[in-house]
Amino acid sequence: MKKPKVSFGPTGFPAFAGTMAVERVATGFRWAEGPVYIPAWRCVMFSDIPNNRIMRFSEDDGHVSVFRQPSMNSNGNTIDREGRLLTCEHSGRRVTRTELDGSITIIADTYDGKKLNSPNDLVVASDGSIWFVDPGYGIGGYYEGIKAEKEQAKNNVYRVDPKSGDIKVVVDDFVEPNGITFSADEKKLYVIDTGFTDGPDNPSHIRVFDVDIGSGKVSNSKVFAEMPKPSITDGMRCDRDGRIWCSVGWGDPNEDGVRCYASDGDLLGKIHIPETVANVCFGGQQRNRLYICGSSSLYAVYTSAQGAMKP
Repeated sequence: MKKPKVSFGPTGFPAFAGTMAVERVATGFRWAEGPVYIPAWRCVMFSDIPNNRIMRFSEDDGHVSVFRQPSMNSNGNTIDREGRLLTCEHSGRRVTRTELDGSITIIADTYDGKKLNSPNDLVVASDGSIWFVDPGYGIGGYYEGIKAEKEQAKNNVYRVDPKSGDIKVVVDDFVEPNGITFSADEKKLYVIDTGFTDGPDNPSHIRVFDVDIGSGKVSNSKVFAEMPKPSITDGMRCDRDGRIWCSVGWGDPNEDGVRCYASDGDLLGKIHIPETVANVCFGGQQRNRLYICGSSSLYAVYTSAQGAMKP
C-alpha cells in the first residue's frame, strides 16, 4: 500500500494537521458516547448515557447544551441522507428517528415478536437502509439503562429495509456486536465485537465483511484488527481513503485513545487521550476534524484525512 503524504506525524499516519494539538472542547459528562456531526447545524450531537441525555456541542462558538433529556439512555447516533437524527436507545430498547419537526418515530423495537435487547450503534447506507447492532449492555444494570431479561436469544446485527421497514438479521454469530460502519464505497461492512467484556476467551476485535447493501447480505467474514486485551474498541469511522479510525479503552491506560488502520488492517498510528475513549466521528466543514468521546469529555483534533461522506 502506497503511503500517503501527510502534513505532520509518522509516515502514512494522517492524524495531525496544523499545530498537531488535541483539544478538550467540552467536559463535565458521566459517559460520553455516540457522536455524530450534523453539517446543517455545525454541531456534534453525542450521548451522555448515565445522565440520560443527548448533548450538543456547537462548533461555531463552542457552546454546549442539552439537546434532549431524558434520552432513554441513548447511545449511538447517526444521521440519514435527509439530515435526520437516528438514535439507539438502551432503556427504550429501540432505534428512533427524530423528524425535522421534532417528533420521534420508532424505527425498530422488536424482532420476531420479541423486544430487542438494547440497540447500541447504527449506520445508514446510501439506499436508506439502517443497519444496527443489538448487544446486551443496556439491560445489564441500572447505570446505562434499565435492568431486564433478554428476549432475543442472540446479540444480532440487523438491517431495516428502507421501503418496507422490515427488520432482518444480517449476522447472528457475534458475542457482543458493538460499533458499526461501512467502507467509503459501501462494499465492506465493519463490526466490532466486544465479547471480551463477557469473558477472557471472547473476542476483542473488528470484523470485516463483503456486503451488498441492497440485498442486505454479507459474506467472507474476516478479523480485520485485534485489540490488545484487556483493552477493547467500541466505536469507529471510515475516512475517504479507506482507513478505519477506532476508539480504544478499558485496559492499559497507555492504549487509551484512537487507533488508525489502513484498509488492509495495518496499524498506522495512535492518538493518545488521557481518558478511556468510547467513540469517534469526523466533523467540521471540511470533514477533517476528528471528534473523540473520551469518558467525561469531548476532544477534537484536526487531521490530514477527511471522513467518508456517508455518516
